[in-house]
Amino acid sequence: MAKLWEGLASGEINRAAESFNASISFDKRLIFEDIEGSIAHVQMLGKQGIIEEAEAKEIASALLSIKEDLVSGALAVDETAEDVHTFVEQTLTERLGALGKKLHTARSRNDQVALDMKLFARKTAEETIGLLLSLVSALTDKAEEYKGAVMSGYTHLQRAQPITFGHHLCCYAFQFLRDVGRLKDAKKRLNLSPIGCAALAGTTYPTDRRFEASLLGFDGITENSLDGVSDRDYLVELLAAFSLISVHLSRLSEELVLWSSWEFKYIELSQDFTTGSSIMPQKKNPDLAELTRGKTGRVVGSLVAMLTMLKSLPLAYNKDMQEDKEIFFDAADTVKACLTIMTPMIASMKARTDKMLQAAKEGFINATDLADYLTKKGVPFREAYKITGAIVKTAAAENKTLEDLSLEEYKAFNALFEKDLYEAIALETCVNKRTSEGGTAVSEVEKQIAILRERVKNV
Repeated sequence: MAKLWEGLASGEINRAAESFNASISFDKRLIFEDIEGSIAHVQMLGKQGIIEEAEAKEIASALLSIKEDLVSGALAVDETAEDVHTFVEQTLTERLGALGKKLHTARSRNDQVALDMKLFARKTAEETIGLLLSLVSALTDKAEEYKGAVMSGYTHLQRAQPITFGHHLCCYAFQFLRDVGRLKDAKKRLNLSPIGCAALAGTTYPTDRRFEASLLGFDGITENSLDGVSDRDYLVELLAAFSLISVHLSRLSEELVLWSSWEFKYIELSQDFTTGSSIMPQKKNPDLAELTRGKTGRVVGSLVAMLTMLKSLPLAYNKDMQEDKEIFFDAADTVKACLTIMTPMIASMKARTDKMLQAAKEGFINATDLADYLTKKGVPFREAYKITGAIVKTAAAENKTLEDLSLEEYKAFNALFEKDLYEAIALETCVNKRTSEGGTAVSEVEKQIAILRERVKNV
């Protein structure tokens, strides 16, 4: 295919250099955005009298037919074209002759590609928000199912205090809801149209940028033409949001891997999301969770790659910016794939509440409540802490839990202990006493579940 830039330049280029320069192999993903933007552009040209309205309608109709042929398979993208813009325009010209060449009036590939990327980025943000909301709903449903299931809460990966599994799952749901908020914020900032900025300085034609922006669902236009063609902040913002989503997915995946191990056995993952071993028939490997965890580096790497590509670029457009597409496409695909896998993996997960409870009993995680028992009877907290530490040491040496020690053994440490201490240190009591807002008591978890459902509904 001929080059759109043939003119003063000869259009001739070394074959290796031509392949290195071409972007059609990946920017063909923008073809529907390119057609959508071109239809809006030609409608604006007709409205403004820059071309005849009848010509604008004919061009728009031909662009729609190209889209229909691509969808049906009657037309395939020509991989020898330099880029997606070249392919669309030259296909249009093949169908309409000289009239097709009027499409590019009052625009440049610089503002055209900026437009295509914004349309694609906006759609990607919307799709990712939908996937996040599905995951939040799955976590919330599972939290409701296990809102009273007692387990150990951990710090430093050491058993710390009793919580419920529902409380733990709500934590992740709130993290992913924050991710939704970040994407919504980024989408709001990106939703300004760059089309009409032309190469960098605007155009001499009497265009109506705001009309064109409204046709494409933008909230307004970029107010500086240099900024319109050189800005990729919105991709950095989205990649930062994708990176945090990946970190949250990775932390959840790590716990799924741990919890499904024989050492924990807190959960069972569906066989749909595990694999076996080629030589060890007893194995049920959490490969999908591990892969999700592993892909985090890839997404974070995309953010670093984008920032590095942009860091020293002078205004306005530079060929370096062609790199933004593969970086963004890969990160977006990776995050969406991970979310698509995680949601049914959570939905089909089963908790071994007996294992969780037994591990909680063995970890002395009600020691804080034992100290609180003494404190409420007037013992200074530091003294109560010291007494409790000595009791835990004795119980551990005798391979007993705090519940196993007799009242006489307790009284040997302090005469204030009475029979009611057993109710005070029962794990269910320990959990349900934590009624501070956001706490792990079942009543508080139920409130969190209601908040999550309401926020999902109102996104």
